[in-house]
Amino acid sequence: MFDKAEESGFNPEFVLFDTWYASVKNLKAIRTKEWHFLTRLKKNRSVNPDNKGNMPLETVDIPPKGLVFHLKTYGFVKVFRIVSKDGDTQHRVTDVQDMGESKREDVAKKAWKIEEYHRGIKQLCGVEKCQARKEESQRAHIIFSLRAFL
Repeated sequence: MFDKAEESGFNPEFVLFDTWYASVKNLKAIRTKEWHFLTRLKKNRSVNPDNKGNMPLETVDIPPKGLVFHLKTYGFVKVFRIVSKDGDTQHRVTDVQDMGESKREDVAKKAWKIEEYHRGIKQLCGVEKCQARKEESQRAHIIFSLRAFL
């Protein structure tokens, strides 16, 4: 997918994706393209914050401004811990080691807008149920779904 995007002239400021796609293989593929990423990491990912060995991300003390450390089998990254009002914790990671909190917030807002868009087309257009592979058939499915909704 990254190769197809690059062939089409895609040159993003950041590649944004969910935890499901935050494999080391994908992170390295993005690095190979010389693109940057911001994604979430699961709390059990192995990191080495002090050069003394790997430990689960959730056990590392991360200040609000973020912390740079080694992500197992990838390299150095910067991680931010975000704690919501209800106490839920997320970890955002980027390869931009000098990223500040305000830039992280700006990029994360863009990621949220993408999530809202995808949720909308799934709920309103039923795209997750579409079995069509041809562009024309997919378009017809979406138009039919929208007409049924309206």
